[in-house]
Amino acid sequence: QVQLVESGGGLGQPGGSLRLSCAASRSIGGIYAMGWYRQAPGKQRELVARILTDSSTNYADSVKGRFTISRDNAKNMVYLQMNSLKPEDTAVYYCNADLGFQDYWGQGTQVTVSS
Repeated sequence: QVQLVESGGGLGQPGGSLRLSCAASRSIGGIYAMGWYRQAPGKQRELVARILTDSSTNYADSVKGRFTISRDNAKNMVYLQMNSLKPEDTAVYYCNADLGFQDYWGQGTQVTVSS
């Protein structure tokens, strides 16, 4: 089992940057995939970015070139650097741990992009 706590959300301006952090309650070095998902009002939760144990990554087309996911196994942390923010990035962002046989989720952090 793993508990996940997100932080770093808030209000960002179009074209600006925010950095989300996800703190895990246990070692993440052996976790198959850590990811960030988001859910906007009235929409389904969608994958934003994911990073595997070999540090390979994949991104939603809508955030490629703007967002960067990273993990620090020594600190049990996962980050999402969000640059060139757009109003359509507004959503609740969730950290996810995929253990292969079970998923764990954080409580989410709100990101609002508005001028």
